[in-house]
Amino acid sequence: MVRIIGAGLAGSEAAWQLAQRGVTVQLYEMRPHRFSPAHTTDLCAELVCSNSLRADDWQHNAVGLLHQEMRQLDSLILAAADANRTPAGGALAADRTGFAQWITNRLTRHPNITLIREEITSIPESGCTLIATGPLTSDGLAAQLAPLVGTDQLYFYDSLAPIVTLESIDFNQAFRQSRYNKGGDDYINCPLTAEQYHTFIAALLQAEQVPCRPFEKPIFFEGCLPIEVMAARGVDTLRFGPMKPVGLNNPHQNNTTPHAVVQLRQDNTLGTLWNLVGFQTKLTWPEQKRIFRTIPGLEQAEFARLGAIHRNTYINGPKVLDDHLRIKNRPEIFMAGQITGVEGYVESAACGLLAGLFAAHQIQHGSLPPTPPAETAHGALLRHVTAGNPDAFQPMNITFGLLPPLTDRCRKIDRKPLMAKRALHALETWKNT
Repeated sequence: MVRIIGAGLAGSEAAWQLAQRGVTVQLYEMRPHRFSPAHTTDLCAELVCSNSLRADDWQHNAVGLLHQEMRQLDSLILAAADANRTPAGGALAADRTGFAQWITNRLTRHPNITLIREEITSIPESGCTLIATGPLTSDGLAAQLAPLVGTDQLYFYDSLAPIVTLESIDFNQAFRQSRYNKGGDDYINCPLTAEQYHTFIAALLQAEQVPCRPFEKPIFFEGCLPIEVMAARGVDTLRFGPMKPVGLNNPHQNNTTPHAVVQLRQDNTLGTLWNLVGFQTKLTWPEQKRIFRTIPGLEQAEFARLGAIHRNTYINGPKVLDDHLRIKNRPEIFMAGQITGVEGYVESAACGLLAGLFAAHQIQHGSLPPTPPAETAHGALLRHVTAGNPDAFQPMNITFGLLPPLTDRCRKIDRKPLMAKRALHALETWKNT
């Protein structure tokens, strides 16, 4: 029997992998008795930030490759995303509620899984335990975990992007189009002139922000910076980032390319909710309403959710984890998900998938299986959190840069597809060992 603490994406995926291999699982989730600062439902694997699992093209995007590998490994999370997919161009996005409900239903109906609605504040002294409490681990459990992993835990901050209702968007100014028409009209675009853009940047820089508490230091993950932090780095930072207008033509202005653009992506199956892409923020809620309603097309925006800030905690994996995600001085304890230092929904679920596979093999065979090859996205991610540089460890999304380079020379345009094909072949071989 395995105890899993936390029914987020990593914990849910780990539970599924264990249960599918005949291992009995007790899956503990503190919600609804206690909620984290980011969660709003009691559903397993709730998507608390964006509803996007990012690019799905496995030949050209590392996260798409990770998707494909997870599908080959019978991932519950990827199956749920595919079953509850919403239009998002080349990205894999899912209906928030449908996705989490789909997963919750399968976990609660599985004969080998018992979902226990209870907060765990102490780590069991014996037996196999898998900790997947995520970046918002409760204070009680964090205090128990600290002596095992070092009290100088690393941390950073993550922010949520706002969501608006479709009916409140003004299509006399906004228009539908994906960049370079990849995905048709999956995105809604709010175009800004140079003057409007500079006014928007000035407002961001002067806006009131949610202050950090006295003992907190604002360290942000580079791949998910608040827009006001990006704006402070230079006037054109946002225009070359989430507000880049390239590949878009404004039909309201003779199909010319806007100076900048705010893109919105569908957030639910019905298409009634849309999130502001890349607009994670730590502005106060009144300031968000005031400033975001200056964006053309959003003057009358009705906000279904405003942005928020929360603390994300993670351990220094290379210091405290072995190559199978076990705490070195407590090998009966596996760690999984964002708390290990992976970043992103998909990476968290993939980490849970591996932890589940490793724990199942240890229980059923009394030994650990080989780790996935470094040439695979799973293997590369695993090596980042267990064998990276402990003195400069940072949370990381999957990238092709984590995979070993090709041994043969090739054209630059062929490099990623060749690495992706190599990865899937290596994964299939590993599966059969």
